[in-house]
Amino acid sequence: MELAALLVNELAVDQVRGRRADPPADRRAALEAAFQRQGWTPSHALTSADADRLVDVAAALHLAFAGDVGALNQALVRHAAVPNLHGDPPVLAFHHPGADLVDAWAADAGTALAMVIGVGQGVRLRSCEADGCELVFFDVTRNASRRFCGLSCQNRAKATAYRARRRT
Repeated sequence: MELAALLVNELAVDQVRGRRADPPADRRAALEAAFQRQGWTPSHALTSADADRLVDVAAALHLAFAGDVGALNQALVRHAAVPNLHGDPPVLAFHHPGADLVDAWAADAGTALAMVIGVGQGVRLRSCEADGCELVFFDVTRNASRRFCGLSCQNRAKATAYRARRRT
């Protein structure tokens, strides 16, 4: 789930926290920096070609966060998402053992989104409600009431609402 949100937020959004977000010039470096911020270490080295292919994956996953299950289904088929056990000790994965990095990540992230939607928790796949922010997140609050990607967007929205009330 976190991988899906990270890919979308790094590669498929146009506005972040009220500012225009230009696509990263070096997608590979941007993804590696995002992984480092999360404390993740990919099992395979990410190439520039992989990063370029992940842009299409991120676009499809972004549609899934918006509720387009058709796009998610197409991505699952395109990247051959099928549950299986492989490795020693066996690990459950949703890509075939010989899959390249992009197909593996796309299949695993897409399946995670599909599982969330399939168990009736699709309402927890959210986009930030702040004006000028398109970041996505998985709402883990007890009553699924989170509206913003973070405190900066929440504070901006509250300040804007306060100023609007003061004007009237």
